[in-house]
Amino acid sequence: MKVIENDWLKVEISNHGAEVRKVTHKKNGLDYMWTGDPAYWGRVSPVLFPIVGRLKDDRYELDGKCYELSQHGFLRDVEFIVEEQASTKVSFRFESEGRYLHVYPYHFKAIIKYTLKEDTVVVHWEIINENEEEMYFSIGAHPAFRIPLLENETLGDYRLQLIPAINKEVMEYEISNSLIQEKGIINDISTISLTDSLFANDALIYSNIDQVTLTSNKSNYGVEVRFEGFPFVGIWSKYTDGKIAPFVCIEPWYGIADTYNTTGKLKEKLGIQKIQPSETFQAEYTMKFI
Repeated sequence: MKVIENDWLKVEISNHGAEVRKVTHKKNGLDYMWTGDPAYWGRVSPVLFPIVGRLKDDRYELDGKCYELSQHGFLRDVEFIVEEQASTKVSFRFESEGRYLHVYPYHFKAIIKYTLKEDTVVVHWEIINENEEEMYFSIGAHPAFRIPLLENETLGDYRLQLIPAINKEVMEYEISNSLIQEKGIINDISTISLTDSLFANDALIYSNIDQVTLTSNKSNYGVEVRFEGFPFVGIWSKYTDGKIAPFVCIEPWYGIADTYNTTGKLKEKLGIQKIQPSETFQAEYTMKFI
């Protein structure tokens, strides 16, 4: 476990998956991240790669060959090495070295950097194509934030506020059996109050959102996740027996689950990214702890 900290935050990050496991705010004493209790969901903030969501029948076709790959890919379960560390920043690196060619036929390097700026964690991704041909992939974040943050608060005290990208249409998607389809264009994004039924049909998924804020009406504590330029975002909590778990995930994605009418070909997949040989894909999002 690696620790970075400044006057505002102390952040604990595991080498396993380069996953943020705990964020403590030094000025209010609150722990903001989900605990990873496996009774609900055993992860905290996995990085999703080389797919986001589930493939239809857990398989895809690439250049005439069929591959099997489980939901969200494998990067969340690999061991990273620390490339560089200082008091307020740390960089993790993973090199595939051919170990996953049976499920993903590319050589790649992944670098995940965390930097503290006052009460904000800056998350920076780099995916490097180490092949002699184009490389197709998706990548996404899946941080889970604890709610309620205070003992005297309830689920109903919390709200989600979505800020759409400027001059872009926001599409809402619905999900069933882990596959998605378009639900319709949203012309007016309003505040969403948290209820136990909000995630009864799985995640809320949108395109062209730049920011999602989760805050308490009572204390005003919460988190602001900014991800300008990301094509999709998912918002999710585990729903069981009529109730949601005590966390909400805000998930910026460069990719999305398969559609019902997918061809199954990776190069034609909705939201798929590609980079040229020896090139580097870079993306960045921030988590501000209020």
